[in-house]
Amino acid sequence: MSLDFCKRTPKVELHAHLNGSISRETIEKLAMKKNPELYKDLRICFDKGKAETLDNVFQMFKLIHQISDNTEAIYTIAYDVIHEFSADNVKYLELRSTPRDVPSSGMTKSSYIEAILKAIEDCHKENLDIVVKFLLAIDRRNDLSVAKETVDLAERYSRLSGGTVVGIDLSGDPTVGDACTLVPILRDAKFRGLKLALHLAEVPAVEETEEVLKILPDRIGHGTCLHPNAGGSQGLVDTVLQHRIPLELCLTSNVICQTVAHVDNHHFKYWYDQGHPCAICTDDKGVFSTSLSEEYCLAAETFGLTRKDIWTLSYNCIDMIFAEEAVKQDLKSKWNSVKSYELNCE
Repeated sequence: MSLDFCKRTPKVELHAHLNGSISRETIEKLAMKKNPELYKDLRICFDKGKAETLDNVFQMFKLIHQISDNTEAIYTIAYDVIHEFSADNVKYLELRSTPRDVPSSGMTKSSYIEAILKAIEDCHKENLDIVVKFLLAIDRRNDLSVAKETVDLAERYSRLSGGTVVGIDLSGDPTVGDACTLVPILRDAKFRGLKLALHLAEVPAVEETEEVLKILPDRIGHGTCLHPNAGGSQGLVDTVLQHRIPLELCLTSNVICQTVAHVDNHHFKYWYDQGHPCAICTDDKGVFSTSLSEEYCLAAETFGLTRKDIWTLSYNCIDMIFAEEAVKQDLKSKWNSVKSYELNCE
């Protein structure tokens, strides 16, 4: 499979953590301004292959947070990330991030959100050919009061942003906390009309996953351990299949974090063979030194996908997005306008 073909193929990115998507160039720009010594640590961390375990990844995020502790930095990261995805021919992007307040810099959760929304708006004004939406993330370590505050903020900024804020993400270290305690808040978010994209079954956790699945989230992040052969259960698989809950699948991320032994063993194949809705995603393109085009190419080479398979996989992602029908139809028109040429050209 040609990487060039995957780059030319229009794409949808549904699982991109803002801070984890930061590029080496943006890191250098922010770190050198804040603390040149910190840049040395970050540069070493971001060398390809350095993020070798799930624990290492979360250690890297702690370093990233040190250079993203003010609204100017958050704006810069969001602005650069959007441009980078656009350059990779991503036509629709959903970013996700946990609102943070940093008293020392004066950054509040509201100003954090507003910095991201301003970056999205400014990119739109530049006529970048990309639609960007935003999900507010709840860290699974949060207590109910913090989670509720995040849902309140999401509802408020969904109105203020004219629909740019579309939903809630549940994420964070899957080995910490119990997502079951957050079910009432997540159910309330869904009742308020917010979409739910929830990290589930990244590690074996049958009872927790069963409880959260009762909400029937709009999408599942990773789902690595849904299948009984991976520490899940047939009941979990049956629920996901029955309700056709789309999966956001991140090949490189899962292998590097060692939640999947090797890309050949990735659960993408099982769900794809079932004809289940699946979206190839990057997770953290900066941390994992990848791009969405590279992830598509990896899937094609690993599982023997043809050009038509790749095209269809990308096109079908449009039906999974958290945007109104008019946006979906516009995106489908863009895909179809170049389909014949791309599938037939050498």
